[in-house]
Amino acid sequence: MSTQVRDLKCPNCGAPQLPSNSKCQFCKQPIIITTFTSVMDMPAPMLNKYVRSYSESLKDDPNQSKIHFSIGICYVKLKIYDKALLSFERAFEENFDDSEAYFYAAICVLGGKKAFLALRPGIDKVIEYINAANSIEPKAIYYYFLAYIKYDYFHRKSFLISPDYKETLLQAKGMGLSPFDVQQLFAVLNVEKPECL
Repeated sequence: MSTQVRDLKCPNCGAPQLPSNSKCQFCKQPIIITTFTSVMDMPAPMLNKYVRSYSESLKDDPNQSKIHFSIGICYVKLKIYDKALLSFERAFEENFDDSEAYFYAAICVLGGKKAFLALRPGIDKVIEYINAANSIEPKAIYYYFLAYIKYDYFHRKSFLISPDYKETLLQAKGMGLSPFDVQQLFAVLNVEKPECL
């Protein structure tokens, strides 16, 4: 298992970087992608450049969980959810304590579509991954995502689930749910936020 990141060149401009650098000292772009926010404004050619650079790094050490995670984030932004899912699954195989990798994997299972349109095995996988994320590090946004699944799939199809979406939503709000996180979630999901949430 390797959570360490080997020495990288800047994925954007190619300048050599110290392992401690979070941003390139020359082009000011991130070295390791750790959040969806950091790729929000990146155009597709830059994202593809990042994926190529990270893939080169994995040739030397294929077990770098942070690099697999970063590739996953790039693929989510590119809306290539199947490849993103593989990257996040590889990330948590290498570092099973990474709640964010499970969270993003759950998002990728939906493939950029509403939960309502998913098949039940996919929904079961989403719930499995969200529950794994919450068992590692409970977060308001994880519970909120679960509330969305319970609303859009179970409630809208009149399937019973306990606790229901309203109880799960209250739990998320009680944990300090932020409007920014909600906005980001639906940007990553690539669907509109239901009014009742």
